[in-house]
Amino acid sequence: MTDDTRPLNSTIDRPAPELIKAYAGLSPNELCDVLELSCVMRYEIRPLWPNPPRIAGPAFTIRTGKHDNLMFHAAIYLAKPGDVIVVEAGDDEMAVAGGNVCAIAQRNGVAGLVVDGVIRDVVESREHKFPVYGRGVSPIPAKRVGDGGMNVQIRCGGVVVNPGDVVVADEEGIVVVPRARAEDVRQKAQAKVDADAKLSLDDWMKRHRGAVETALKARGYRLN
Repeated sequence: MTDDTRPLNSTIDRPAPELIKAYAGLSPNELCDVLELSCVMRYEIRPLWPNPPRIAGPAFTIRTGKHDNLMFHAAIYLAKPGDVIVVEAGDDEMAVAGGNVCAIAQRNGVAGLVVDGVIRDVVESREHKFPVYGRGVSPIPAKRVGDGGMNVQIRCGGVVVNPGDVVVADEEGIVVVPRARAEDVRQKAQAKVDADAKLSLDDWMKRHRGAVETALKARGYRLN
């Protein structure tokens, strides 16, 4: 008897753990000082319970079909500790995830879940302190009926996400740093954080006022 099944694509190129640890110390705001809009998820993708801890990890990407959650349900067993599961859902009507699958993901070390779609059982995720981000909630679960895709290029919150990209999320927003740029972006963001830390508010105001005056003058205005 032949086995006609095929393995799922669970292998991704993850950044070094030291790099992920460094990203955990940088907020989305600090990263956005050196990133472009194309790396920032739109505000519709938001924390689904208040004040979640910051998460930072490699993207384990999933695409699901309409009213489908099969690939996400498989992902909770294949993602590695520290991964952030990022889902391009096929709709925002039926929940891709619920309390038990999120609890299993958390038990297996998944850092958090980001869904361009909806989930349910948010109270359970909040009680377990498992960070979940999405468009909202829906009490009706999706079904395990579609093909979808695992560790393919997806679009989530308006951002193209590839497997292994660095995802950083907290209550301030969600950013995605392309894997190939991860070290360069970290260095630039950390350098700016270090430089800003040396400035007093008076120093910052002086620099800021000068920049405002220069921009106004270029447009024919002045501060009165």
